[in-house]
Amino acid sequence: MKKRSPSGVLDTPKKVSLAEMESLACRARARGKKMVFTNGCFDLLHPGHVGYLESARALGDYLVVGLNADASVRRLKGPSRPVTPEAARARVLAGLSCVDRIVVFRAKRVTSLLRRLRPEIYAKGGDYTLATLDQEERRAVEDGGGKIHILPVWKGWSTTRILKRIFS
Repeated sequence: MKKRSPSGVLDTPKKVSLAEMESLACRARARGKKMVFTNGCFDLLHPGHVGYLESARALGDYLVVGLNADASVRRLKGPSRPVTPEAARARVLAGLSCVDRIVVFRAKRVTSLLRRLRPEIYAKGGDYTLATLDQEERRAVEDGGGKIHILPVWKGWSTTRILKRIFS
């Protein structure tokens, strides 16, 4: 039996480049398949994340997760984050049956991915509204013919809250 290197255990065929995802999306669209796209840091995966991702997946034929790269998480959450490196976060997400593909992005916002992938549905958590959603992201989705779906928030679950509890 072939041994995997320590870094090899984090490899997953669900993690693809943006160019690969564009090609996959084009082929899926030609077959009439509807893409649901969502994004986030997913630093410490918890029941709120899982429920949210399952709900997002139910909106279409396949779910693509834009995963913030480590540098992007630091810009959003501060210098002590992420707790879990991006390769490990991607591997954990890949273990969920509701996640079909993962694309890591380095920007603070996901606008360029939305413009290139043109998802039919952009799913966001209930802590957003159409008014509070980044308006460039909103325009990118709408310009591509997609719809934005706000999913209910899983109250009581957040990575920040878990970290406060651990360190208090």
